[in-house]
Amino acid sequence: MLKTVTFTLLHFCIAFSVAYALTGSVAVGGLVAAVEPLCNSVGFYFHERIWKRFETGDKPHQEIPKHAWLHHRA
Repeated sequence: MLKTVTFTLLHFCIAFSVAYALTGSVAVGGLVAAVEPLCNSVGFYFHERIWKRFETGDKPHQEIPKHAWLHHRA
């Protein structure tokens, strides 16, 4: 979650700088910086969660030793 928060702060700064440079308006820069990165960060959070499912699904299945059956079923 910390990665998402730091990414969001960085994105706010970049979005404001780009919008301000293009428009010269602090209000437009602030509005773009508030809305666009927030939406993007929510998307990024879910993107990371979805990819975690794929990453854990790619690991080869390890056979459980016969003597450890109870431990793995608990």
